[in-house]
Amino acid sequence: MLDEIVPPQVVAVEAFDDPDDLQLYPEEQAVLQKAVASRRIEFGTARWCARQALAKLGLPPAPILPGLRGAPGWPSGVVGSMTHCAGYRAAALAHSREVATIGIDAEPHTALPDGVGDVIASHAEQRALAELAGAAPEVFWDKLLFSAKEATYKAWFPLTQRWLGFNDAVIRINAADGTFTARLLVPGPVLGGRQLTEFSGRWLARDGLVITSIAVPAGPA
Repeated sequence: MLDEIVPPQVVAVEAFDDPDDLQLYPEEQAVLQKAVASRRIEFGTARWCARQALAKLGLPPAPILPGLRGAPGWPSGVVGSMTHCAGYRAAALAHSREVATIGIDAEPHTALPDGVGDVIASHAEQRALAELAGAAPEVFWDKLLFSAKEATYKAWFPLTQRWLGFNDAVIRINAADGTFTARLLVPGPVLGGRQLTEFSGRWLARDGLVITSIAVPAGPA
């Protein structure tokens, strides 16, 4: 599924079940000393996906440790993103010479809990969600908006090392072509001599999942 919404330069690997023979590096195991079993499993499967992606990029396996604000630390010359939810884990990686940053997110295709939409969505976004729901009620657009904001943050943070709140970007979802834009309301990072003012992404809602992705090309904007 994920490979349908990432560009050719990005290698996507996903898992719908957890492998029985998950192997973690000692450094990764140390991070999980106090983690519950479910956390250990999702952590391990996401990294299994990432190491499969590294192999497809022609690179050796490596430990992937959480860094600042939990962002994964990738080997030199690699950018990437990981995600996990019930019944799904995935990683998307690319060479940094081709892609500047990646953000992916997956969520169960269900409605957001009551009250969450008021926290993550502006009044304009809420009006847009209502219009989308009227045209295509089979999609839980509020969960798609949440996922798009999560993917936006994951793409933003490696470039800036700064927090990006839910209200710091406005998401505009295109229901017709499976794309979205995230317009930044705060100063964006500079790439190729130009300051980014928005991210462009893609989405799909299928088989009980909502998946979103952003991949920003390296080089001139």
